[in-house]
Amino acid sequence: MEKSMNSTTLARTKSEQLVIETQAAATQTSKSPTMQNEDAPITSESMGTLSRKSSQRMVVGASPGRSSGGNKNNTHIRKARSAQVKMDVEELSNGAALSRASSASLGLSFSFTGFTVPPDEITDSKPFSDDDIPEDIEAGTCKPKFQTEPTLPIYLKFSDVTYKVITKGMTTSEERDILNGITGAVSPGEVLALMGPSGSGKTTLLNLLGGRLIQSTVGGSVTYNDQPYSKFLKSKIGFVTQDDVLFPHLTVKETLTYTARLRLSKALSRQQKEKRAIDVIYELGLERCQDTMIGGSFVRGVSGGERKRVCIGNEIIINPSLLFLDEPTSGLDSTTALRTVQTLQNIAEAGKTVITTIHQPSSRLFHKFDKLILLGKGSSLYFGRASEAMAYFSSIGCSPLIAMNPAEFLLDLANGNINDISVPSELEDKVQVGNSETETRNEKPPPAVIHESDSKSTRGRQDQAGLLFFIAVFWGFFPVFTAIFTFPQERAMLSKERAADMYRLSAYFLARTTSDLPLDLILPVLFLLVVYFMAGLRLSAGPFFLSMLTVFLCIIAAQGLGLAIGATLMDLKRATTLASVTVMTFMLAGGYFVKKVPVFISWIRYMSFNYHTYKLLLKVQYQDITPPVNGIKTDDGLWEVGALVAMIFGYRVLAYLSLRGMQLHRGA
Repeated sequence: MEKSMNSTTLARTKSEQLVIETQAAATQTSKSPTMQNEDAPITSESMGTLSRKSSQRMVVGASPGRSSGGNKNNTHIRKARSAQVKMDVEELSNGAALSRASSASLGLSFSFTGFTVPPDEITDSKPFSDDDIPEDIEAGTCKPKFQTEPTLPIYLKFSDVTYKVITKGMTTSEERDILNGITGAVSPGEVLALMGPSGSGKTTLLNLLGGRLIQSTVGGSVTYNDQPYSKFLKSKIGFVTQDDVLFPHLTVKETLTYTARLRLSKALSRQQKEKRAIDVIYELGLERCQDTMIGGSFVRGVSGGERKRVCIGNEIIINPSLLFLDEPTSGLDSTTALRTVQTLQNIAEAGKTVITTIHQPSSRLFHKFDKLILLGKGSSLYFGRASEAMAYFSSIGCSPLIAMNPAEFLLDLANGNINDISVPSELEDKVQVGNSETETRNEKPPPAVIHESDSKSTRGRQDQAGLLFFIAVFWGFFPVFTAIFTFPQERAMLSKERAADMYRLSAYFLARTTSDLPLDLILPVLFLLVVYFMAGLRLSAGPFFLSMLTVFLCIIAAQGLGLAIGATLMDLKRATTLASVTVMTFMLAGGYFVKKVPVFISWIRYMSFNYHTYKLLLKVQYQDITPPVNGIKTDDGLWEVGALVAMIFGYRVLAYLSLRGMQLHRGA
């Protein structure tokens, strides 16, 4: 009760003080020459007006740092709160008009009456900051978050760069210019766009600057911090290819985690590498789809924009100083493309140098770039600030006749499409194994084998021999054409990962040629379980497992041939043609269809895995049985086993050497 009386007394005392202040303010105002009636009495209405004006002045004055053109919504909120406070003071002072006028002193009134304003209700408690500026809605709320660790700033400069290729014909060779005297520079923190029509040399220039072309065919000067390209720079460069080369059955998190384990320094622990992958996921805004498969032609997965961000994440996970991207917005809608370029800006703001090719960006996308190089037929038409490109071409007499997208105008100019462009006339032209059952001391077959032979006639053995030849041909033909696709299909992935030094070629080759073996051996096991016993072949464990081992050797040898052909040609059409001819030749020389092969080509049979497999299968089934089937001696078969083992290793060595000698990185 006593506290309540004290509060009431304080409130009244404060109200009286405010009355005096308000009267003084009213008297001073009434003496102003701008007043229409100097003798007008001070009534409750006039005091209410003064109160509202005073309240408005308090509201505006309580927002230091804000301009008069501030946020209107906040002004409405403050007015509403001022009216609410008036109601509270009105209830406290039991209807006194002068007390209503004291609503301008909001903080004092509440502190003396025992009320406190909640912190979230005080709109002017915090000064105005840049965080209140609304983000670009279409570009998304993307704040620069790529501040993981310091990077080596690299200033890239290239001057009078040329590149030529030689096309060889049947009788003559022709030299073709791809790039002609390209000059430019880009600093850390900037995004350089290489723009031009198809075939203008954008990708070639990007590969050249990224160190992915043979330097002996490059002319001019390319320096990185005034130093030529060296192997040290390879770990400082990230390169995002135009095609999204990703494994479709891995999730986003698995993709980036495996990249971190392979590409990050061995000095980092496994936990640190996995944390780095998670950081990149959140930096690129992929946290919502981190457990979603990448997807592909036959598997649904992430969206196109998310796939592109995963590709970017594969490169920025190593914290590169230079980041090259080949048309990162191709196939994306305008909003997704804008967000992708906004991501590139954020990466550049972290102190990295970003160079990207772009085909035909939207007008908003065009203004996101810091610098621009416009290419046309391998020549540079413009280099400078992207925002100044239109002004430059206008200054030399090239300007659009209608309002159009700057990028569209520049591409039309580079293509020579000048229907809607005014161009000066002077510029128009520029535009094996032992068998325990048959081993006896006197090397004679046991009675069981002899009995198994007054039960098999010669005609029956010929039928079985045909089946055995079919087994040898089928399990030699099938693996060849399966293995042919291995390296040509993975060439893009191999090129990308080898260019980043993710692993040694030998490690990839060994893993790729051995990982599929368990699955490749399941089908022949199922095949023999059905066919072997259905055809009435030797019903004992030894011949069965020896037959299976023979088929295994045939499959692995045939796979080696397919790998060698695919790795040598790296073209599926040519590889398939060569494999068909080779397998057909091996089949004809296999000893079943043609028993007397001419001498000058009889040597081919010794290179045929079909021939050695067929002989082994016959020896397993008809060892020590007379007469010999198809004139083949039924000895122990060590020679055939040795030949197949030699093929297994020989063909694979040939495939590895072909990959080693192949140029994995070729310019456009």
